[in-house]
Amino acid sequence: MINRIESTYTPNFGHGGHSDLNKKQKAVIMASSVAGMTPVIAVLAKRKGYSLNPKRIFSAPVRDWAIFKYSPKDKAIDFADPKVITAVATGSVAGGFIGGSLVDEKSNVKAKKREILNQILGNIIVPVTTVYLSSKLFGKYQNRLEAAMPQFKPSGSVTKFFNKVLKKLPQAAATLGALTVGIFLGNKVSNTINEKLYNKKVERNIRATDFAPHVDDLCMATTMMSPNSTFGQKLGRVIPLALVVPGYQTGIAQDND
Repeated sequence: MINRIESTYTPNFGHGGHSDLNKKQKAVIMASSVAGMTPVIAVLAKRKGYSLNPKRIFSAPVRDWAIFKYSPKDKAIDFADPKVITAVATGSVAGGFIGGSLVDEKSNVKAKKREILNQILGNIIVPVTTVYLSSKLFGKYQNRLEAAMPQFKPSGSVTKFFNKVLKKLPQAAATLGALTVGIFLGNKVSNTINEKLYNKKVERNIRATDFAPHVDDLCMATTMMSPNSTFGQKLGRVIPLALVVPGYQTGIAQDND
């Protein structure tokens, strides 16, 4: 028998949703999100040959820490790797859930469980997969697309600059398109999860602020579409910071029926 949809649930994705948590509780949730992803990053660092000895870590320059090291590539953690993004995000979400469950009312634990699926599937796996597949497809045609872009007759630094910008337009369009599709698909997945699994009708449309937590996807897209770019490699160092967001949103999720 098909279950009847009993109520309407507006998920709290951290974009204007109601929250009764105070600053101290939110600080605990933020810290627990960071704590949750730390063991994952530690394992990744160890695999790259970095020492996990606290004394050695804090005696080394910050720029040489595994989380900030972007070159040489074989010594740097590839935070743009979809598997790495998913693993780090999962750790963040687990930490955020634990922290939120400890400091928030028990009545909100179910909402946090729902938010785990919203974040992991809707905000991580679906967008990351979309961006990854789009990047692979773009890579096959990148040279052809860039060669097809019109160019000004070189006559100075200004025209050289505009020619360079024109050649990068296909990459910019592919990145924006992949992000947009991924976010919309992720939103659909999140809505379906709540409607089918929890028998709660969702009334939530895409808002401009929904693009905010997808910094990791933007970094990944830029890095993958410009694998030899120093800028792309540096940008990838922002991904761990961006992945604190899913854990935090999970921890602050509240049942707003």
